[in-house]
Amino acid sequence: MYWIDKYADLLVNYSLYLKEGEKVFVRSTTLAEPLVKAFYKAAIKAGALVETELNFEDQENILLQYSNSEQLQYVGASYQKAIQSFDAYLVIRAPYESNRNFSIVEENRKIRSEALAPFDQMYFKRLGDGSLKRSLCQFPTAHAAKIAGMSLDEYTEFIIHACFLDMEHPADQWKAISSNQQHIVDYFNQCNQFIYRNPNFEICFSTLERKWINSDGKANMPSGEVFTSPVEDSVTGEIYFSYPSIMMNEEVSGVHLIVEKGEITKWSATSGQHILDKVFQIPGARVFGEAAVATNKNIQRATKNILFDEKIGGTIHMAVGQSYLQAGGKNTSSIHWDLITDMKQGGEILADGILVYKNGEFLI
Repeated sequence: MYWIDKYADLLVNYSLYLKEGEKVFVRSTTLAEPLVKAFYKAAIKAGALVETELNFEDQENILLQYSNSEQLQYVGASYQKAIQSFDAYLVIRAPYESNRNFSIVEENRKIRSEALAPFDQMYFKRLGDGSLKRSLCQFPTAHAAKIAGMSLDEYTEFIIHACFLDMEHPADQWKAISSNQQHIVDYFNQCNQFIYRNPNFEICFSTLERKWINSDGKANMPSGEVFTSPVEDSVTGEIYFSYPSIMMNEEVSGVHLIVEKGEITKWSATSGQHILDKVFQIPGARVFGEAAVATNKNIQRATKNILFDEKIGGTIHMAVGQSYLQAGGKNTSSIHWDLITDMKQGGEILADGILVYKNGEFLI
């Protein structure tokens, strides 16, 4: 599998740009062993110090169902150390089929979430101040392919194409994307007021003293978006998200949100309404932590995986919950949920009253 070594090289030398002596922590599942092994080899060649953690099937479900309070509050020493002091952090998503035989009480999820919360906040703080490099990527598994509605071979090719691993020099493609997006970021950072609208919605927000960021394959692989954290109490209007999403292992689709002075006051979904109701009981979840525009033309179909779907060229997304500190955001939450909508059929973006985007294409 030629692409695995190419993938590993891209992650080590472009996404995380590892240097001699830097410490990198790798988390995945046992299904991703081929990529973990290739990454380990490439990182060692680069002179990095590497630690790995591979979860097995149903590990998290077993913990949530059978643990007592003390066990639920325990956070592994390696993970703690990595979040506190390592230079880089790689998450390789490689999901197993979710076992529906587990019956997990919500209180256990709450205890676990509260135990991890200080490390979640430390993680976001270190991303914000630049002391932690992070990359999130995907390894093809049968379960992820099934969710995406593809065969495993189709899904593998989808990932290869989305990351430009079918090109001779993938990093060169990402450098070109970075250059193109920087033009957009530079323009947006001179503006303060934005409107996203299409025939189904209109929502406006301020980015005064906030920063638009160029997501060019370093924090996520694949990437292809520009994003910011809007001024929290400035978001006003309504928005409809046309793409389905997976949250709490269930599909949510047709999400419609009404926002007043930065707070989501009404919400509905054509499916997954009970998930929306749960999410909006989480502290900080009724505030938008992100607004973004996607640019990756190599991704043109939804997979119910936010890592890919939020990058679909011709879409925008907004995330409820945790803000990006590096963009100047101030909202804190244990959740950051990206919701995506199509802009290719009549979608527009206005920046300080000027039309800068129409039907999925930038005009600047």
